[in-house]
Amino acid sequence: MQDLKVAIIQPMLQWEDPGANREHLEGIMNNIIEPVDIIVLPEMFTTGFTMDADPFSEEMEGLSMQWMKRMAKMHNCNITGSLIIEEEGKFYNRLIWYRQDGTYDKYDKRHLFTLSGEEKIYTPGKELLQVECKGWKIRPVVCYDLRFPVWCRNNSNYDMLLVVSNWPERRILHWRALLVARAIENQAFVIGSNRVGEDGNEVYHNGSSMIVSPTGKVIEEEIDNEAILIETLKYDAITGFRSQVAALKDMDNFQIL
Repeated sequence: MQDLKVAIIQPMLQWEDPGANREHLEGIMNNIIEPVDIIVLPEMFTTGFTMDADPFSEEMEGLSMQWMKRMAKMHNCNITGSLIIEEEGKFYNRLIWYRQDGTYDKYDKRHLFTLSGEEKIYTPGKELLQVECKGWKIRPVVCYDLRFPVWCRNNSNYDMLLVVSNWPERRILHWRALLVARAIENQAFVIGSNRVGEDGNEVYHNGSSMIVSPTGKVIEEEIDNEAILIETLKYDAITGFRSQVAALKDMDNFQIL
């Protein structure tokens, strides 16, 4: 297995301004001068975590999808993040996994954040997504999904759990603890991408984007500032730890109904 180089973008997002956010993110990504395999954007990277879905939703061939396609090709890598998509009169908080060859996969956020009324606006997803990059098996989820270990459970032998988020500072202790817990219990790398700055609801985000090893060690973390976190992940860190502590083999079997 080859090593995997990941770049997390931790941006200051402009509230409900897709054009400005695409332009700003493109400028940040232009500072990535070394080849990377994956660029990770936050949840709702075009708008911030808004419940005003109608005026800011896009179709699957809309401007932000075209932009992701162009960025993936320009940087010759996979790009992922979530945005508001409208289909058949329903709104989705949809993660897109865009490849440099122009193909993509999608995942609709399963667990909608009832504290903000997200479930009243958006339609929940029903299916997990697993993608591959350089042979690595990757499970992408969105923000609140992180709180549900059954949904994040490593029942498909994945190598990385990838979480895109708009997680506020006032609950950042939970974010940090849950990212580490998911890494330990699933014996996989965990990538957590968050934003910084205050949103339109005066909710402050301090980032704390991080990369966690399968042993639970925080390899990279950035707090309060816009940043690019770049790290090369070693596959033998997974196989080495799993050979020492073979917990995945001892998991209980059950199905999500």
